[in-house]
Amino acid sequence: MENQRNLSDPLTLRLPGDVLADIEAVARICGRTRSWVMVRAMKAYLASEGRDILDLDAARRAAAEEGATELDDLLTKMERILPGDAA
Repeated sequence: MENQRNLSDPLTLRLPGDVLADIEAVARICGRTRSWVMVRAMKAYLASEGRDILDLDAARRAAAEEGATELDDLLTKMERILPGDAA
């Protein structure tokens, strides 16, 4: 019952057949449910690539709050200020 309190609402998800087949095979071999395998896979994604995306977003928001300038914007400003091909 404790685990039920930590769960979200059910999700509906369509997967390519080959991915679902692999999930089902892993679940069968491990004696687990498809949901268990999928949650583990999602946690692994969020711990690697997903974490990178979240960290980058946090850094961008922090830079924006501190008044940082995007590189493209800075180069545009430099082109207006400096003559010729200085940038």
